Amino acid sequence: MSKKAYIATFGCQMNEYDSEQMAGILSNMAYETTEDLAGADLVLVNTCCIRQKAEEKAYSFLGRLRKFKKKNPDLMVIVAGCLAQQEGRRLFKKNPCLNLVIGPQGIHRLPELLREAEKNARRITCTELATSELPGHVRGLNGKRTVTAYVGIMTGCNNFCSYCIVPYVRGREFSRRGEEILKEIRGLVEQGVKEITLLGQNVNSYGLRAAGECSFAGLIRKIGEVDGLERLRFTTSHPKDISDDLIECFGSVKSLCEHIHLPIQSGSDRILRRMNRKYTRDDYLEKVAKLRRICPDISITTDLIAGFPGETEADFKDTLDIMRQVRFAGAFAFKYSDRPPAKAVTFSDKLPEPVTRERLSRLLALQKEITYNRNKSMVGKRAEVLVEGYSKSSPREWMGRARTNEVVNFSGDGDLPGKVVTVAVEKACLHSLKGSLAVE
Repeated sequence: MSKKAYIATFGCQMNEYDSEQMAGILSNMAYETTEDLAGADLVLVNTCCIRQKAEEKAYSFLGRLRKFKKKNPDLMVIVAGCLAQQEGRRLFKKNPCLNLVIGPQGIHRLPELLREAEKNARRITCTELATSELPGHVRGLNGKRTVTAYVGIMTGCNNFCSYCIVPYVRGREFSRRGEEILKEIRGLVEQGVKEITLLGQNVNSYGLRAAGECSFAGLIRKIGEVDGLERLRFTTSHPKDISDDLIECFGSVKSLCEHIHLPIQSGSDRILRRMNRKYTRDDYLEKVAKLRRICPDISITTDLIAGFPGETEADFKDTLDIMRQVRFAGAFAFKYSDRPPAKAVTFSDKLPEPVTRERLSRLLALQKEITYNRNKSMVGKRAEVLVEGYSKSSPREWMGRARTNEVVNFSGDGDLPGKVVTVAVEKACLHSLKGSLAVE
């Protein structure tokens, strides 16, 4: 009989992708995934520590597991991901119920490590980082993909932004081989996947340090030729590495959706220098102008940090100003928080908590206004929607995304998942659009 594995994922799309790989690996080891935490034989907690909130959620969940371990001493508890990489063996002291701690680059070793932990009932840590190349990519496709899927094309980061710990917990930047990526995508399309999102900490630098590999724009063009792939997206982009060649793809690659996530973090040149972002606000605005010349309808989303050390009111107003200029379709905004060992931890001019909280509130209020007004401008228009399934808000409605990335909930008859349909937009909400299946 197969054992039951419960997988909890915290963090970004890369963590979700890693969890899918580990689910596939566990499936090959006769573990069946379950939603019943109490009935699980194994619990895998895939963690994030890039942002404080994700780390707090992971620790809270780990605390809940103690009662399950007490009831079932044979329960295997694994912590994976960035928090595992950051804390290593220290996690065993904080959470005695753990059996295995495994960093993001240790996924390929999960079978042997799990067998060792089960056989010898000892705690094991695997947090070594590669220094020359990755030891291998684990596809772990488990046959559960439906309409959309993630595909990792690279991992790690070489940028060392002063607030960020990705290079420390994900390691240096490595690109996968293009043919391996294309093979994985073709396999997913054969399973019925219609939309692929390419993942990497900095997808724009794909192939720059991989001998014999094409550029990211070259990879986009190759993927655009895959038969049966309806839509292509990618995240996350670093503004300094957006090339003119990549921008041109938004006008020439049919499957590439009219959306880009382009984190700016701050609108102040002084703060951008302190963040070690390697671009100016004018550089960023120039890239936005080029994108909109090639693709006038492109939707641009971003990341913002409120209250970075040393940020003055004038610096903060520069951020509000660039938000108004670009009119981002959406933004992930966060208060600054120390993330050791990032360089900004050592900065002495940290802002008081009430100041960072108030600035975040102003950022969110402005973005809410911009997003809602943008959504209202779509009322009365038609959207091309890839149907993913039933709406979370109503089982009587369908849900999908427009090419420009808006969530669209709509009414309509038929077996629609996986199909691209035209929806008449009738109502704007803050985080979505509502409508009905258009009559042709």
